[in-house]
Amino acid sequence: MGTMFTSESVSDGHPDKICDQISDAVLDAHLKDDPNAHVACETLVTTNFCLLAGEVKSHSSVDYEKVARDTIRSIGYEIPDLGFHFSENTYRIRIHSQSPDIDHGVVDNEGAGDQGLMFGFACRETEVLMPYPVQLAHRLLEQLRESRKAGDIPWARPDAKSQVTVEYEGHTPVSIDEILISVHHAPDAQRGDMEDDILKKVITPVLQRCKPILKWNGKLLFNPSGRFAIGGPHGDAGLTGRKIIVDTYGGSGRHGGGAFSGKDATKVDRSAAYMARHIAKNIVKAGVADRCEIQLAYAIGRPDPVSVMVETFGTGKTSNNGSIEKAIRDIFPLRPYRIIEYLGLRKPIFSCTSSFGHFGREPEAGGFFSWEKTDRAEELASRLL
Repeated sequence: MGTMFTSESVSDGHPDKICDQISDAVLDAHLKDDPNAHVACETLVTTNFCLLAGEVKSHSSVDYEKVARDTIRSIGYEIPDLGFHFSENTYRIRIHSQSPDIDHGVVDNEGAGDQGLMFGFACRETEVLMPYPVQLAHRLLEQLRESRKAGDIPWARPDAKSQVTVEYEGHTPVSIDEILISVHHAPDAQRGDMEDDILKKVITPVLQRCKPILKWNGKLLFNPSGRFAIGGPHGDAGLTGRKIIVDTYGGSGRHGGGAFSGKDATKVDRSAAYMARHIAKNIVKAGVADRCEIQLAYAIGRPDPVSVMVETFGTGKTSNNGSIEKAIRDIFPLRPYRIIEYLGLRKPIFSCTSSFGHFGREPEAGGFFSWEKTDRAEELASRLL
């Protein structure tokens, strides 16, 4: 038997992910009319309650309660008797102006909005250069959401979790050992019918299109606690930024600790993490390494990173990682404001990142997931191979 590795994901209706989506919707609402807005928005949800807090510097005016209501409704919390409903919740807003000390360091010096260390990771396990377990976990819940919203799984409620265990030989995934899916359900739903729907309408179509196709032994844990009739914020409170491993690499790569959602791109927690992923993905795409992890570290108010680290886990095709670091510094902009310009992070593109992973998504027109592009791979290959 090879090595087993497990990653998880949570649905857009999970309490923590509701908060991430509201916080990013607030950010996008400001960026829509003020591309230079500085936003740091945190959200808390629990039974019939939603709180928004944080600091903002922006010329745009935003109806925060409406943003929260619309986001909650779009997720699917418009069903009676769930203990959380877009039109019945109590909303509290505690958002104030950003500290002028932070703003001065960011604007005048083009510096980072805070200190921090960020990691980016890429590997050859999937077509999108993401670790297989977390990529599959995300796609299962994405399919569940689509089936639920299409009415194909009428008993399903928005809250759900997945967990995928994959067997490896070295760094190569060879089989799927186990799939776990927990879904918030209608009280009168029958377990056998639910499990059958999950297998036929969620797992089977995802496994058929997930590349590479791995053998699955059929081991499924569905709602292993037995019953999940109380869910969403009524079952568990939620907070912004509490699913950082779900947001990144499922534990396969390190995480610096900073969350993404609700923060504009002057916060390097977000922008530098996106750039680190972009760099790592281009290095792997170029064939410079089969696995790559990048660390970028910053000090508040300082524009240049205090350190750049490259780790290729023994898979590098060049003899000196120092040469990779020099190429990174020469090819990629690493100052926060240059990252923002390079990746187009002043646009209202963040709401779609806040569920089903910030990485491993196809880059789209309009700047969505621009950090997933591999347009510098050829240049890296020419310099390093």
